[in-house]
Amino acid sequence: MSASRLALRLTLARRQQFVGREAERDLFQRALTAPDPPFAVLYIHGPGGIGKTTLLGAFLLAAEGASVPAIVLDGRDIEPIPGAFLEALRGAMGLAPSASPIESLAQRAERQVLLIDTYETLELLDDWIRETLIPQLPEQTLIILASSYPPAAPWRADPGWQALVRAAPLRNLSPEESRAYLANRRLPEERYASVLAFTHGHPLALSLVADVYAQRPDAPFSPETEPDIIRALLERLVQKTLEPLQRGALEVCALTRLTTERLLAETLDVADAHDLFTWLRGLSFIESTPEGLLPHDLAREALSADLRWRNPERYAELHARARAYYAARLQQAQGSEQQRLLIDYIFLHRNSPALRPYLGSVSLREAARVHQDALRAGDTPAIIAMVERHEGTAAAEYARFWLARQPSGVSVFRHATQTPVAYLHMVALDLATPEELASDPATRTASTWLASHAPLRPGDRAALIRFWMAADTYQALSHLQALIGVATIRYYLTMPRLTYSFFPCADPDSWASLLAYADLERIPEADFTVGERRYGVFGHNWRAVPPTTWLARLAEREMGREVQPPDDLRSGTVVALSQQEFAAAVGAALRDLTRPDRLRGNPLTQSRLVMSRSPQTAQAGAADRAATLAALVHEAADTLQASPRDLKLYRALAHTYLQPAATQEQAAELLDLPFSTYRRHLKAGVLRLTEILWQLELDADET
Repeated sequence: MSASRLALRLTLARRQQFVGREAERDLFQRALTAPDPPFAVLYIHGPGGIGKTTLLGAFLLAAEGASVPAIVLDGRDIEPIPGAFLEALRGAMGLAPSASPIESLAQRAERQVLLIDTYETLELLDDWIRETLIPQLPEQTLIILASSYPPAAPWRADPGWQALVRAAPLRNLSPEESRAYLANRRLPEERYASVLAFTHGHPLALSLVADVYAQRPDAPFSPETEPDIIRALLERLVQKTLEPLQRGALEVCALTRLTTERLLAETLDVADAHDLFTWLRGLSFIESTPEGLLPHDLAREALSADLRWRNPERYAELHARARAYYAARLQQAQGSEQQRLLIDYIFLHRNSPALRPYLGSVSLREAARVHQDALRAGDTPAIIAMVERHEGTAAAEYARFWLARQPSGVSVFRHATQTPVAYLHMVALDLATPEELASDPATRTASTWLASHAPLRPGDRAALIRFWMAADTYQALSHLQALIGVATIRYYLTMPRLTYSFFPCADPDSWASLLAYADLERIPEADFTVGERRYGVFGHNWRAVPPTTWLARLAEREMGREVQPPDDLRSGTVVALSQQEFAAAVGAALRDLTRPDRLRGNPLTQSRLVMSRSPQTAQAGAADRAATLAALVHEAADTLQASPRDLKLYRALAHTYLQPAATQEQAAELLDLPFSTYRRHLKAGVLRLTEILWQLELDADET
């Protein structure tokens, strides 16, 4: 009696803990009771820990409830040869040693169920089970196979089996099902978000986290502080001992959004990654897509957390190699390929504390299905309607104004239907007339601020992101906003001589932490009002922190190793000298060339030319920049020696500034020149040196 009660309690407990899988359970329940079974074989598959064994247990309970006899085998307990399989089947059926299990099954006319768990361990028996065992069983027999891998090709290619086999891939539990499970396990509701963010609804992960909570109900959950959970998940997912290169391949696959053979070779520094790529592709938790390999979400989280906890130096090294791979490819790619690479680059930063709240809710896979396009004939009405809906009539008129004047700055994002689903408009401030800039409050405040804080020189570029929105969600975070961000970054990286960029937000407070992470400084003086809405403006000085330095700093932040820029970069005081101011500063630098203490105050020490060649570390200061300036002057002067025409100019400079004589009269004597001729040569030499340094300054702006 007590045993019966215990069995009943065990059954009730299992039913209470089980959530989800309604479609699979309904399918099995219908097959139990249908006069003619809709299939002969139900092939359940999914990665380790996804709940295959638990689902088989639910099937067994359903069979018992319907009074249908069921036999359960576990492939792990069976040697993969026919004799051993038949022996295990005989034992499960309770037959005598001499009895034939196949004949016993064939004699049963009623519905019966054979469930085989861990079927992947019987791979060597797959042909025999399919071609020999199953055809001998009566048609009222339901065979349930549970494997980590999808059905082999013969199950899918043979026309006969196509009609008799039903494949059922198991996915993670939905957020609603996951929350129901956590409620059953009595986790407080405030814990759900962090648990779901890590587990992605993976049943085993949910169970392990619930176990941790049961043991330590007051301890917050973090995968980095629970290595036992990570180890258990990886053991279930991988199920084998890994060689070093295989582990490295898994680590790269977890770190990057999409893994290709070339990416694998470069990040692991191997000449040929074909075999590694093929091995990865065959793992049960790896999905093959046209672009590359994607790991199961939980596998990615577990592998990343394990590597960051176990070997943070290795994590940083692989991260740097992946960044270098993307950076090199970005220089060569264009169009949709460049968009995909930027999405992949952004994905590397997903574990940043600043970005995790934003990227955690964005589907980058969904973003990859949208393409960025130029403005087309017929787009304007949809764009104007989009702006009017979210920002009002006055803003829509400004949108119409800039669409007519700078259509090349427009990016339209489309689904396969080609209908605009998002819109971005970069207004080039340097190309607009003063009248155009003054006509719009956004461009008026930005250009006014720019003129007083970072004035443009000939050829300099400055941009204002005048409009950015998704048709349905405006500026709320979504995969479309991620795409707008990708397009913006692409502009930053590819626009020559970009000096300054402005980024306005309708809700600046909600974007402040993300934009600060991206080195965009809040500029209240550039805020503007349209209609009844005030927009907060952020900006970035690309002279102070050029794109290559900017990307490196983002990477340092992702790795948790924030490196402060030099004082002048932190204060935003990189000087954009006019050509006349630059020439005056060159003259002053020549006069102070042998006086480092005075050279530190030269405006050229804060020019882009000097800043780009000075050490980019927190310790770099005025003395370093003065030394850089002196070296640049000497290098530029040395180039004059290569030309017979300029050699006389070099000599005048050398005896006056580089290795100066006591007086200019003595310098003329050393050169054996009349003083007037010496002065003429010196003046021409200073002009020629200034031309060389000015060109270097312009070139520095473009790099």
